[in-house]
Amino acid sequence: MAFEGLGEKLQETFKKLRGKGKLGEKDIKEAMREVKLALLEADVNFKVVKKFVKNVSEKCVGSEVLESLTPAQQVIKIVNDELTTLMGGSKSEIDFSGVGPTVIMMAGLQGAGKTTMTGKLALQLRKNYNKRPLLVACDIYRPAAIKQLEIVGKQIDVPVFQMGDKVSPVEIAKEGIKYARENSLNVVIIDTAGRLHIDEELMTELKDVKAAVDPNEILLVVDSMTGQDAVNVAETFNEALDISGVVLTKLDGDTRGGAALSIREIIQKPIKFIGVGEKMNDFEVFHPDRMASRILGMGDVLSLIEKAQEAIDEKEATELSQKMLENDFTYDDYLTALEQMKKLGPLNKIMEMIPGMPKEIKDIDFAAGEKELAKVKAIIQSMTAKERKNPKLIVGSSSRKKRIAQGSGTSLQAVNKLIKGHEMMRKQMKQFKSLTKKPGKKGLFGKLPF
Repeated sequence: MAFEGLGEKLQETFKKLRGKGKLGEKDIKEAMREVKLALLEADVNFKVVKKFVKNVSEKCVGSEVLESLTPAQQVIKIVNDELTTLMGGSKSEIDFSGVGPTVIMMAGLQGAGKTTMTGKLALQLRKNYNKRPLLVACDIYRPAAIKQLEIVGKQIDVPVFQMGDKVSPVEIAKEGIKYARENSLNVVIIDTAGRLHIDEELMTELKDVKAAVDPNEILLVVDSMTGQDAVNVAETFNEALDISGVVLTKLDGDTRGGAALSIREIIQKPIKFIGVGEKMNDFEVFHPDRMASRILGMGDVLSLIEKAQEAIDEKEATELSQKMLENDFTYDDYLTALEQMKKLGPLNKIMEMIPGMPKEIKDIDFAAGEKELAKVKAIIQSMTAKERKNPKLIVGSSSRKKRIAQGSGTSLQAVNKLIKGHEMMRKQMKQFKSLTKKPGKKGLFGKLPF
């Protein structure tokens, strides 16, 4: 999980504060020392840590906080606000061109995931912004770089413009924009060459491409796992190219979070997007406020809702909710509900977004949970159409249960467990039904995905 190590330490510190009724300056000082250590251990830049702790301390020692009825909550709010400010305050959008195609230039070192991010960005722009992107292959040095971009383009159904590896990147970039204009494509994403380290030759080429195409955006792709090194890379690229934003890759595997918390403060350029997994859809707009909330264990409900709205069919969800409330919830509906939950993505990522998730949650084998869903699906699909529509047929019949267990390759216990789970859900819905009938109350499940 992203920021797991840092999040745990900060949450532990604030837990201690909550245990005290009143807070004095000594308590604040102690807590800030722990916050400072936690940030340094997370590989956050020393200057950034120093400034952050100073700002938080100054705001915490005032009478407004110390004499408050909930001083610990006030301290957490201050830390949350400062973390949000540190990471940029609010999300930063792409600067789309009003006339002609929007040109986005992708830069970064080799191995940061630049080509993959180029594809992910194109998919994001097409899905969420209704754009028609074109990928331009300007990396003529790395073996199979052009081929890789073509594979990515094919995967997401986005055209790729290339002229082989014998033409200069400047020429390819110019011709790519010309091709986009001729084919009514309104976003051009240029995948430039990277190196294993920063050198003069690389920077000169990137400057030439920039001068030739005058891009609306220059996005620097950096590997968040490299921590402080990512910050140094960002500084060098920014000095040379005056980048407009940063794309952080592999954030899902970065338990520390040093790069994400340092880059914005050091180079004064926003983090615009983050890569949070291997799939092409695992790409998100960076929301500093939501990330701060996640770090402090307060979840990210807004992102969860957005995910649900994106992945789940609203009409289907409403019908399911209705069936649940009317106690007409069949095994077919149960399967549909599970399928809808699955669309939200891996369980561990969903858990990250739910507020107040206990620390023990990380000990759960989520992969086993995914397998469990597959088992449930197999059991329901082994039922006859009549049994799925009428759950009562199975409840009292041991012969039917045995047949279903055999057909699904599971055990009698697994079948009984599913029946129990389905029954419990029905009972819960019965209880909620009375709540929804109270005057002035709207149905609780109208907007829920299951």
